[in-house]
Amino acid sequence: MPITPATATHSSSNGTADGILLELVDENGVTIGTAEKLSAHQPPGRLHRAISVFLFDERGRLLLQQRALGKYHSPGVWSNTCCGHPYPGEAPFAAAARRTYEELGVSPSLLAEAGTVRYNHPDPASGLVEQEYNHLFVGLVQAAPRPDVEEVAETAFVSPAELAERHGKDTFSAWFMTVLDAARPAVRELTGPSAGW
Repeated sequence: MPITPATATHSSSNGTADGILLELVDENGVTIGTAEKLSAHQPPGRLHRAISVFLFDERGRLLLQQRALGKYHSPGVWSNTCCGHPYPGEAPFAAAARRTYEELGVSPSLLAEAGTVRYNHPDPASGLVEQEYNHLFVGLVQAAPRPDVEEVAETAFVSPAELAERHGKDTFSAWFMTVLDAARPAVRELTGPSAGW
């Protein structure tokens, strides 16, 4: 992982929240302070900055991940390629690239901003709450994922039809459809009309 001023004092999140600080933001995404990661997710949740990444292969298929069973939040559910939180002072773009490498062992190509979305999603299984101002990113993946087993249980590349089938039978993260729908215009621009997104 590249060392920057924002990452120099932080280690990779391995599914625990000990000592990791998040940026708290207002409704416009302006930083207003920091909070410890787990406390920010306790009900009713505190609005904080997050990132969500959607990577696609050369065939326009989306790379999904199944979150590791050992994660304290939403373990074992399927979700988009990568999610996470910037460290205080870390640019969302840098956090997206960092977390993709930490979780999946790949560096995205053509990573581009895809807007932001604000949501409030309680997770019934854990009792935690996702109050997030989420920065979305899309890009390409040109190498085989090498997941960190503490972060990711499994990966899969899916077409839109395969995603619909999987979404109907498997459990997905509470935020998945919200972030995918918000990123769709950028996804379509990246993958082209033939991919069907």
